[in-house]
Amino acid sequence: MVRVFYDKDISLDSIKDKTIAIIGYGNQGRNQALNLRDSGIEVIIGVRQGESWELALKENFKVYSIDEASKIGDIIHILIPDTAQPEVYDKYIAPNLSENKMLCFSHGFNIHFKQIIPPSNIDVIMVAPKGPGYLLRQMYLKGFGVPALIAIHQNYTGNAKDIALAMAKALGCAKAGVIETTFKDETESDLIGEQCVLVGGLMELIKNGFEILIELGYPSELAYFEACNEAKLIMDLIYEKGLTGMLQAVSDTAKHGGLTRGPRVIDKRVKENMRKIAEEVINGKYAEEWIKEDKTGRKNLKYLLNEIKKHPLELVGKNIRKMAGIEK
Repeated sequence: MVRVFYDKDISLDSIKDKTIAIIGYGNQGRNQALNLRDSGIEVIIGVRQGESWELALKENFKVYSIDEASKIGDIIHILIPDTAQPEVYDKYIAPNLSENKMLCFSHGFNIHFKQIIPPSNIDVIMVAPKGPGYLLRQMYLKGFGVPALIAIHQNYTGNAKDIALAMAKALGCAKAGVIETTFKDETESDLIGEQCVLVGGLMELIKNGFEILIELGYPSELAYFEACNEAKLIMDLIYEKGLTGMLQAVSDTAKHGGLTRGPRVIDKRVKENMRKIAEEVINGKYAEEWIKEDKTGRKNLKYLLNEIKKHPLELVGKNIRKMAGIEK
């Protein structure tokens, strides 16, 4: 059983006199920076000039080039996309790393797959809120938080864990709970979950359910409601009450049909396919494929995204979302 850390277990003393340089001012960068500042922590922003630079200035942060922010910051918290991190690190951050500085990440991809190899005389940690940036901020403003993971890759100073916990607390996450993990476990489980369930698995399940209804002659609007629109309602119930709570909330017919037919749809073959995908994550094959794809222009990704845009589910869905006032 893992230990869960809460506010009462954590002190902010280890970071109260430090400057955190947030690298990037996107969804995670902006919202993490705002929460840290509101918790009384000194925060500066390191970004390229442009919209993010202007927004950070407008929101009263001290804004610097990535190079300059890396010189100033005691803790350099890298919150730009995974694929951009290695080049930015090599050009602008690594030359400014001196003894006792700290690198922090919110996802372990580049450390675990050795795209970034830090010097041995600094601390390297991860503080990973388990939710999108907007939700992290929203929950903080409500006086609560989203759960977070922390991990320690290098503990040169001996204070790495205290600092990781303090950052999680300053983000508001310790109100919900903070769990210690490893860079390996966070990275691999995150990728496997995204590919098998959260993005890949769900999209394919919804698309195939929609296609079957259309092929059987049902109107596309009806197919969209049954295969896609109501999926949110079910997921909301699962999120709030678990599988058992969801089953208690749906009709007895839905209970019986779901419990007796669901395992015929997601059967042992699907589980074995998931296992093979997981193995590709664990052995590094997926990371190698994605890094190569990114470096060669993302041709396959662009093609796949375009195919999704053209899918009938997306075309009818746009109309229904407008009809429901969800989308303008």
